[in-house]
Amino acid sequence: MAGRADSTVLAGARVVLPTGTVENGRVIVEGTRIAGSAAQDARTLDLSGHWLVPGFVDMHNHGGGGASFTSGTVDEVLTGIRTHREHGTTTLVASTVTGEMDFLAHRAGVLSELVEQGDLAGIHFEGPFISPCRKGAHSENLLRHPDPAEVRKLMDAARGTAKMFTLATELPGGIDSVRLLAEHGMIAAIGHTDATYEQTVEAIDAGATVATHLYNAMPPLAHREPGPIAALLEDERITVELINDGTHLHPAALELAYHHAGAHRVALITDAMDAAGFGDGHYQLGPLAVEVKDGVARLVEGNSIAGSTLTLDTAFHRAVTIDRIPVGDVVQSISANPARLLGVYDRVGSLEPGKDADLVVLDEDFVLQGVMRKGEWIKEPEIA
Repeated sequence: MAGRADSTVLAGARVVLPTGTVENGRVIVEGTRIAGSAAQDARTLDLSGHWLVPGFVDMHNHGGGGASFTSGTVDEVLTGIRTHREHGTTTLVASTVTGEMDFLAHRAGVLSELVEQGDLAGIHFEGPFISPCRKGAHSENLLRHPDPAEVRKLMDAARGTAKMFTLATELPGGIDSVRLLAEHGMIAAIGHTDATYEQTVEAIDAGATVATHLYNAMPPLAHREPGPIAALLEDERITVELINDGTHLHPAALELAYHHAGAHRVALITDAMDAAGFGDGHYQLGPLAVEVKDGVARLVEGNSIAGSTLTLDTAFHRAVTIDRIPVGDVVQSISANPARLLGVYDRVGSLEPGKDADLVVLDEDFVLQGVMRKGEWIKEPEIA
């Protein structure tokens, strides 16, 4: 059941706040916002035995519900957005994959309209400015060097809604493109890269601030050639994306990132493709054919992992129950950190008065029971 919670007190839950977890806490919703006090006629919803956490913020997502953000119609994109909202993602950035420049510019125009009307939080261009050595599920014949003029073309096509570009910064034009993005307040993310340790340090010094799905699509950590992983983990200026689906990362790799970077520098993402929340079958990721089997997406040709079928409620559940990451640290990684990076922490990412009433209700086993976005129940918890 969905509906507007005009004046509601959510009471009795363990509420995860920026300052820590409050037992038997309460969150007051007035209209679309979290309020500091409740109206006399406010409805009270007893959430005893549950957790109350901020809505999830996904800064790297290619689609879901059978719909692609890269190629779908507006209605299909909205279907993908709704699918992820039902799984707790109340703020979402649409990611593209490598394509022809004119096609990507056109997609930027389509997606920017959804940003402007509040359905998306921005656009992330993953490709075409990436390394053919670490292309993953990107079409090699469409890859190109990160020429600042071409980066600027996509920035302009997005009409101020572009939030992040993933770049192989070691390629010609890479460092200049990082500087361009930093100057315009956008995120330069290092990913799908074959860079050395030294080249990665140079890119960070130029203004890069994010590691696109750390470990994946980059050289492995080695004792004489530490590569990008060591440089990205050690630098306080970098936030590292992690795909916690049990396929992309060994649990020890996830634990290493949390231990070395700290929870304040981790952003849990989905890197989801069309099949997220939809099921096994055959799909397209840009121009490439993908088969999803047992929830794992792989290219039909070459068998490379092709994004994920992950939703953030599953990532949260795995992080707490399997990886044993403290709940407060997971909330920081899945809500607050990406919100800060996207420049929207003044509105979302934590349960504080004045912010949007975006929240997720979990049961004592950390299974999603309810989702509210801007005061409206996307999924209302069934409380006995």
